[in-house]
Amino acid sequence: MSIKNQRTLAREVSLKGKGLHSGIDVTITFKPAPVDHGYKFCRIDMPGKHVIRALAENVTETTRGTTLEENGASVATIEHVLAAFYGMNLDNVLVELDGPEAPIMGGSAMKFTEAIIEAGIVEQNSPRKYFEVKDKIVYSDEEHGVDLIIYPDDHLSINVLIDYNSKILGNQYAVLDRKDDFAKDIAKSRTFVFFHELEPLFKAGRIKGGDLDNAIVILEKEVPQSEIDRIARMFDKPNINAHEEGILNNTALRYPNEPARHKLLDLIGDMALVGQHIKGKIVATRPGHLANTRLARLVRQEIKKSASKKDVPVYDPTVEPVYNIEEIKKRLRHRYPFLMVDKVIYKDENTVVGIKNITFNEYFFQGHFPEESVMPGVLLVESMAQVGGMLVLGDVEDPEQWSTYFLKIDKVKFKRKVVPGDTLIIKLDMSEPPRRGIVYMYGQIYVGNNLVVEGEMVAQVVKNKE
Repeated sequence: MSIKNQRTLAREVSLKGKGLHSGIDVTITFKPAPVDHGYKFCRIDMPGKHVIRALAENVTETTRGTTLEENGASVATIEHVLAAFYGMNLDNVLVELDGPEAPIMGGSAMKFTEAIIEAGIVEQNSPRKYFEVKDKIVYSDEEHGVDLIIYPDDHLSINVLIDYNSKILGNQYAVLDRKDDFAKDIAKSRTFVFFHELEPLFKAGRIKGGDLDNAIVILEKEVPQSEIDRIARMFDKPNINAHEEGILNNTALRYPNEPARHKLLDLIGDMALVGQHIKGKIVATRPGHLANTRLARLVRQEIKKSASKKDVPVYDPTVEPVYNIEEIKKRLRHRYPFLMVDKVIYKDENTVVGIKNITFNEYFFQGHFPEESVMPGVLLVESMAQVGGMLVLGDVEDPEQWSTYFLKIDKVKFKRKVVPGDTLIIKLDMSEPPRRGIVYMYGQIYVGNNLVVEGEMVAQVVKNKE
């Protein structure tokens, strides 16, 4: 049964532990939060107490954990915390911590889950927002054999298959059919690492807070005791016994397929970055933080597209434009016969709306087509790109020194013809914050209230040569 209203904690609760990679002692506190707050992290050890929203577009690093960054602050290894929130069906939590990384707390989500149970959960007086999967969403990396697919369903369920070409692990499979089973079947699953990875990770400045209490160490082959002792000294962990191939130091697995269950746990935590609870069936082959967060970004884009479709721009020609044609010419390098926007009627940080009036005098109607005038689809896409350029370059100093170039056009759909007499209302929404000059946008063109074109595009902002 779907939960109808949003939920938060009944009271605050705190835990203390070390960061897995930093080794720093951290106090983390979960606090109740108001409706529509979502999951947010606050670095109380930094001046200004910067808040970082737990959203997929804020992911900056996925090596051995998920790192978020926003407002000049970052927080690392947050996936187990978010898995506990998502698995326990919470919607709104403020997380305060006095360090750069969430504590590892045994390498699973169990300590966080127990803290949530201890604090209690209360229902809030506002309906929960679900993302209901209507069409399957796919992230695939053929080179590494990674496939993550979400299928339509009436509730969240997850199937995970892992294969590390390991004779110790073999192929493992884990399933979560209902969130109600999260605490019992998934939360206790610990992170794992192969013995041969320990030294490279340590030399890379990672796993400084790792030990045999918060990770399963897997031996692929028998290792001399001298080598075990050397690695133990590196981590200041004496008295690790010699062991044949298998699990180091005779650590008992909590489940026969504990590594696969932990990968499922990580996937839940990363999918919490969608910002809404999902109704869909996730089937994941060889998931990892990079793939998980990429899938979450795809879902975020679908959410934004759905919201954008409900918000049809209104065009009133009597209202003064944000940019007229002369102001547009200062920002775009295009000229006749290729300037495809006449004015911009709305612009904020994430959205822009432009207008293009289509008359029979357009040059392209001479050949497309002489007997039936239809605006070419490629020019409709170009008009979206130019309006998107106004979103990117509208407030840039010296915009004439910059240009935007296509890197990718995807999922373009043409709904109806554009003919002489139509007025195009062209809307572009930023899908993600720009990073390193790369801009992700979702575009739509309307004629009146009718959607005629939609599509996703990626562009690069480049400084023009002198």
